[in-house]
Amino acid sequence: MILLDYASAASGGLVGERVTMLEVEVKFPVTKLSALERDLTSLGAAKRDLRFETDHYFNAPDRDFARTDEALRLRRIGAKNYVTYKGPKRDQETKTRTEIEVALAHGDETAAQFIRLVQSLGYRSTAEVHKRRQVYHLRRGSFDVEVCVDDVQEVGTFVEVEVIAPEDQEEQARNVILRLANELGLDRSERRSYLELLLVARGARA
Repeated sequence: MILLDYASAASGGLVGERVTMLEVEVKFPVTKLSALERDLTSLGAAKRDLRFETDHYFNAPDRDFARTDEALRLRRIGAKNYVTYKGPKRDQETKTRTEIEVALAHGDETAAQFIRLVQSLGYRSTAEVHKRRQVYHLRRGSFDVEVCVDDVQEVGTFVEVEVIAPEDQEEQARNVILRLANELGLDRSERRSYLELLLVARGARA
């Protein structure tokens, strides 16, 4: 979830009124990457950023995020740093959940200082997830859809389909991404996070 403050001209309400936005998302394993890329092109998807991301996950001192279905991570994209909190999933079909993200200053020292800070508060490092992400964009109805094709180290290749939507449009957004996933021939939705999949893969090899 992203919290945005809109002026009254934009929101029709009071200046500084807070509008809650949700990240509505589904994820699927990819078995035929070239076919998926062709289908995205045929549907008019624009190929955008190619990113290499490292996600450093933490567990809390007062509760187990694996049990509460929460997450706290530091994401690094090159020199850029972002801190993200994710709440429990809101339904049984998609990965829609509260997401609050804050950008930090760039650079290795900022990342190291943040890790020291949360560890000083009792948070424990869980694992790092490394992935190559190719981003596509397309428009569906009133929604801008982002499709991310991810090659995740030690886990495999997956595709995420997501939109950012106001909370009162959650159902419409969910219908849009599920319909697009069907058009792309995607099935066997994966609701586990990349962190969960990585820990399972490492446990299986132990």
